[in-house]
Amino acid sequence: MSARLPVLSPPRWPRLLLLSLLLLGAAPGPRRSGAFYLPGLAPVNFCDEEKKSDECKAEIELFVNRLDSVESVLPYEYTAFDFCQASEGKRPSENLGQVLFGERIEPSPYKFTFNKEETCKLVCTKTYHTEKAEDKQKLEFLKKSMLLNYQHHWIVDNMPVTWCYDVEDGQRFCNPGFPIGCYITDKGHAKDACVINSEFHERDTFYVFNHVDIKIYYHVVETGSMGARLVAAKLEPKSFKHTHIDKPDCSGPPMDISNKASGEIKIAYTYSVSFKEDDKIRWASRWDYILESMPHTHIQWFSIMNSLVIVLFLSGMVAMIMLRTLHKDIARYNQMDSTEDAQEEFGWKLVHGDIFRPPRKGMLLSVFLGSGTQILIMTFVTLFFACLGFLSPANRGALMTCAVVLWVLLGTPAGYVAARFYKSFGGEKWKTNVLLTSFLCPGIVFADFFIMNLILWGEGSSAAIPFGTLVAILALWFCISVPLTFIGAYFGFKKNAIEHPVRTNQIPRQIPEQSFYTKPLPGIVMGGILPFGCIFIQLFFILNSIWSHQMYYMFGFLFLVFIILVITCSEATILLCYFHLCAEDYHWQWRSFLTSGFTAVYFLIYAIHYFFSKLQITGTASTILYFGYTMIMVLIFFLFTGTIGFFACFWFVTKIYSVVKVD
Repeated sequence: MSARLPVLSPPRWPRLLLLSLLLLGAAPGPRRSGAFYLPGLAPVNFCDEEKKSDECKAEIELFVNRLDSVESVLPYEYTAFDFCQASEGKRPSENLGQVLFGERIEPSPYKFTFNKEETCKLVCTKTYHTEKAEDKQKLEFLKKSMLLNYQHHWIVDNMPVTWCYDVEDGQRFCNPGFPIGCYITDKGHAKDACVINSEFHERDTFYVFNHVDIKIYYHVVETGSMGARLVAAKLEPKSFKHTHIDKPDCSGPPMDISNKASGEIKIAYTYSVSFKEDDKIRWASRWDYILESMPHTHIQWFSIMNSLVIVLFLSGMVAMIMLRTLHKDIARYNQMDSTEDAQEEFGWKLVHGDIFRPPRKGMLLSVFLGSGTQILIMTFVTLFFACLGFLSPANRGALMTCAVVLWVLLGTPAGYVAARFYKSFGGEKWKTNVLLTSFLCPGIVFADFFIMNLILWGEGSSAAIPFGTLVAILALWFCISVPLTFIGAYFGFKKNAIEHPVRTNQIPRQIPEQSFYTKPLPGIVMGGILPFGCIFIQLFFILNSIWSHQMYYMFGFLFLVFIILVITCSEATILLCYFHLCAEDYHWQWRSFLTSGFTAVYFLIYAIHYFFSKLQITGTASTILYFGYTMIMVLIFFLFTGTIGFFACFWFVTKIYSVVKVD
């Protein structure tokens, strides 16, 4: 196979493998199970047919997942295509995360017996008559899918069957999928995988990969009586126009379908399977060869070092303000005894009587804080579990399931925080507050999600959430999350309002004319730059994993970046808050929320840039879906970062005004 796969090879920027790993992204999650096995991830032993028992299986099942493409956001179920279907077989149960991500795992007609090799075995033959409308429709759907480079995703023993090929710089890339086929344009240009075979040369012609050579690697368990464990499954897609379909020999010209073909077209699907013992790969680290084929680690460390430099710079600035400027200010203010000295007050001390004045739109701010707290805790706990290896790629759908369940169960802190701050803002409409906390932000997300789902339904995509799952999500929201939010709000309103270290004056102080740099908008726009600078490299990987259909497993790096983001948002907001207080502007509540929350606007701008510069997505439906789902991510990120900024600023303001003497 040649080293020239322009579309299928990873770009010069490292490709990221959605959705665990060890700390600092060194290896995938399954390796963590050296002393114990994660739920649902225990190894399966295989042995020859004559030795099979309850503890040792002989039959190896191959499952098929949805088919997807980097040129379309719409994945499709295997059964949506006219491929060979399994006559019988139990479909694996799917968890909530798999359903939300559109994974549809089905049994396949490809069945193997351990250590029994097969050569060019016929699976089925598909016949199309171009005069028949139904056959023509199936054939056109197959052609369109090859044109958009849709890829199979096969699973053996809960690990992906990979297609490994050489790419630039002598690297070898292992793709957890392989294409249906490829297309030679009417100008003779080979698209996508057509570059792998010089026999693919007919113009305006599709070539179907109707044969696969599968090689399964295994190692024998130390106690030989237990059999063997599968450690890798690799394949090579090929195309053959079988001359004797009843007795195929996998030779001859490739299976071509001219774009202008008419009459009867027959496609025979075949496979060969071989087995090879490999004692060097352990079962716990069998995903490593896929993940290590991505040249990503040096970029990850560059990202972390870049973020740490920003944090150290900000920490130095905050330390200088806290230890030198503020310390001197407080010492000077506390030494003022005479009225004459008091007249000389300036800067942030002057606004002590207005600093805790309730903000405008306090209801909305408290609701945002409640929802932001819910997202903040959910993100922290999810990433923590991911770092421990519980949400590894082998545990399919676990990441999304964990996030959704945590969000539902964290309704209590959301209601409590919203109620506490709303009460401290002097609000009395507690019923409206708790209802908005329960329904405003989740309602916006659900409405967007539902509209996207209608588009997926209309397109017949496997990513469309079934009606029953939608009802289950609504039941989780209304029957668990909402009552928990009410409980949290009840305890929040029952407690006394937050005590402030200084009294608020009855008459608001007039704010002097502000310079350009201390006006609200420039400060808010500047405040989001540094936090975004800490995350934009990691953001590239995350977007690449979602939209390029790769597996994300570097949760150690992500957790570290999450901590750095929290610190950066906090420090940037505190810095700007101090500058505004020195300019005698005491409206800090909304500004602190929007300053760090503005990072989400940079996120949106980057997502738009990523769409036009990195993705090959075509079609109106796919474009709408991309931006629809992006808006959900931006809203969640806005609430998450805004809440961090507000809490940091609230702590800072409370701290500095609690240590000055006020008459």
